[in-house]
Amino acid sequence: MSSKRITTIGVVFGGRSVEHDVSIVTGQQVMRAFDKERFEVVPIYIDRDGKWFTGDALRDLKSFEKPVHTLDGVQEVILSPNTNHHGLIVNPLPSGLFGKSQIKRLDVIFAALHGTHGEDGTIQGLCELADIAYTGCGVLASALANDKIVSKVVLRQHGIPVLDAVSLSRAEWEEAPDRAVAHLLAVLKFPVFVKPATLGSSIGVARADDETMLRRNIDIASSFDRRVLVEAAFTGGVEINCAVLGGDHDIEASVLEQPITWEEFLSFEAKYLQGGEGMKSAERIIPAPLTEAMTQEIQEIAVRAFQAIDGHGTARIDFLVKPDTGEIFLNEINTMPGSLAFYLWQEKNMTAADVVEKLVKVAQAAQAEKRRNTYNYQTSLVSLTAARGLKGVKGTKRSASTE
Repeated sequence: MSSKRITTIGVVFGGRSVEHDVSIVTGQQVMRAFDKERFEVVPIYIDRDGKWFTGDALRDLKSFEKPVHTLDGVQEVILSPNTNHHGLIVNPLPSGLFGKSQIKRLDVIFAALHGTHGEDGTIQGLCELADIAYTGCGVLASALANDKIVSKVVLRQHGIPVLDAVSLSRAEWEEAPDRAVAHLLAVLKFPVFVKPATLGSSIGVARADDETMLRRNIDIASSFDRRVLVEAAFTGGVEINCAVLGGDHDIEASVLEQPITWEEFLSFEAKYLQGGEGMKSAERIIPAPLTEAMTQEIQEIAVRAFQAIDGHGTARIDFLVKPDTGEIFLNEINTMPGSLAFYLWQEKNMTAADVVEKLVKVAQAAQAEKRRNTYNYQTSLVSLTAARGLKGVKGTKRSASTE
């Protein structure tokens, strides 16, 4: 019998996001991928109201057809930010004479949360406070990639080609819609795509071919996010996707894929509601039918882009390409892709188990690197302030002449 220590993985999925259901599917796929002889997998489900739960029943998709708190063995939990706990507090609000809380220690948090609070740096920040290793990008990279407006600025600065676009806020749109449209049309020509700044899975994204459609689509997008991106449509080309895996200077690019339904725009329903298998069920060509030179160029840009945002773990990077002219534009960086793009690694003889194990190793390496940082800096400020009093914090006294 092997004496090798089993690593405890907390797989977090669900969440307060419009991509809640997508996250449940990804979470189930991740839990099934782990080698149960080497990893203890703890399901951690966040419901739509933000309550956290754990229990074996959460390993079954059918369990989510009814409120999970009614399921046998399911308990409420919280991820403790107390670094002494290093994990979950099970039954954080005990009731009854014999009720009590327990600590479930975790080695790694495997984030399988999509959209708001999942791939925007929020859950990553909580893991940082808890001092627990976590898979995927860090706070900064997650927030950057999740913001379609800011990410364009960063990518341009790193010489990575992106499409022209204009951004506006919900307040600007509600206060002066005619002025906003005039500004947009002075910069861009139809057709355009209207996108909420910080959502994925194509939610709230729509094409506009005229001003009427533009106004309607901005109304829709601004209901999902306070900031909206209006981007030049890419016509006469194809979408090409590339996954990346790793961190720092050890990042590998996957085989490329071409979704063949892209010309009609791959909506949320097309991605996730056709057979219930997530992105795997979408029609695609793997490997993408491109020249070796263009394939290599896209893979190199994908790695550069991931490094530009200081990415770790995995991402699926979506490109818009014209094979006949050689034009390549980076469309989006998805740091929490549906199904974690498992299917793109199969061509490199990597199983889903290989991918999740690699992500855990990258997470542990990133955590070890962070622990090399100095977080304590001893000074005498508190003792000196205590001795002298807090006079300085009251601000500068105003002279009589200024009153």
